[in-house]
Amino acid sequence: MRATESIVGMCSQTWASVTRNKLRSFLTMFGIAWGMTSLALMTAMGDGFRTGQRNYWKQIGTNVVLLFGGRTQRHADGQTAGRQIALYESDVDAIRRQCPDVRVASYEVKRYGTPAESDFNSGRFTTSGIPPEYLLMRTFPVETGRQINEADLAGVRRVCVLGATVKKQLFADRGDVLGREVRIAGYPYQVIGLMSEKRQSSSFDGWDNEKILVPATALRRDFPPSPGIGTKGEVSHIAYQPVSASDWETPQRQVKRVLGRLHNFDPEDEAAVHTVDYVRLMQIFDKTFDTAERFLAFVAVVTLVLGGVGVMNTMMMAVSERTNEIGLKKALGATRRRILADFFMEGVFLAVMSGLGGMVVVSIIAAVVNSLHLDGMFSGLPIQVRTLLIGATALGSVAILSAIPPAWRAARLTPVEALRYES
Repeated sequence: MRATESIVGMCSQTWASVTRNKLRSFLTMFGIAWGMTSLALMTAMGDGFRTGQRNYWKQIGTNVVLLFGGRTQRHADGQTAGRQIALYESDVDAIRRQCPDVRVASYEVKRYGTPAESDFNSGRFTTSGIPPEYLLMRTFPVETGRQINEADLAGVRRVCVLGATVKKQLFADRGDVLGREVRIAGYPYQVIGLMSEKRQSSSFDGWDNEKILVPATALRRDFPPSPGIGTKGEVSHIAYQPVSASDWETPQRQVKRVLGRLHNFDPEDEAAVHTVDYVRLMQIFDKTFDTAERFLAFVAVVTLVLGGVGVMNTMMMAVSERTNEIGLKKALGATRRRILADFFMEGVFLAVMSGLGGMVVVSIIAAVVNSLHLDGMFSGLPIQVRTLLIGATALGSVAILSAIPPAWRAARLTPVEALRYES
């Protein structure tokens, strides 16, 4: 009877020990997997938001800076404050000649609420008069046909490019729009191009889908928004692109000095000419995302390290529970290096398998998220090589550091101590 009770007790203890080991191993692997998942997801989310923001800015233009006329707040060269500053096409020519750090400069003239009609429907839209250089900076992708070119500008041709919304309003779903006539403010314009539909979250002057593009010379002649635009070469705004996106301050100072000299205002007067610098804004967003990404990655690494501590504790317990086994191996001739290698590889294997499990979870989550219809400000969860390298480096470091202490403890046991040990 006592023998039976003893056997039952031993079996119960063995089962409890096995259960505890399995539970510890599961919790340890879950900690590593969770840390790896968090690290990869945080990095992928940062990349997704960063790419989405860059795509958003590209909808407006590529490294573009916009200048709008304002009102002075400082006295300069005998001029009183409060003067209205208007920008002209001649200012663009001066910027091109006198600003070496400006790659390209151009302008746009606009008329809002311009009546336009086809043979099928009518509406009111923003009409933008542009030269071809303007298209080097602003993004107006043409899906069918062509854009405004130099010959259109020089010949003052009545040609136009329609935004996606304008095309739907005037022609519905008709496919034979190119070459047809659109009457803009009563003047006949030939459709030479159709812009592809753009997804915009915001814009400085309205939605590009609702615009009609025409040569700037034709707009000045046929329907100028004001007498100044028609006769003196006044422009709605000036756009320029710096030579280097990393140095946006130097060209900005050069442009302000040129305009200040031409219009007799202090170049330091921020109100004289309003500036919308998308190059600087993009850099600010990049720095913001870098800071947020580093913080979230730090939190994920802390979680991963805690998982590594769990691996180390599990392996330490395994060493204690397998002390007799270690002593027997050493008594049979196993070297300290062999014991060290066995426990080290076991700890590394446990950590690596847990990390790979986390990467599988990340891949599944990324595939699900990327299959959804996402907003333009977020481009999904891209699993890039950089993400994999960061994860592999962090996981490898944690695996090695968590496996060394228990392996070293096991290797230092002597056969006599190990065989005499009772767990």
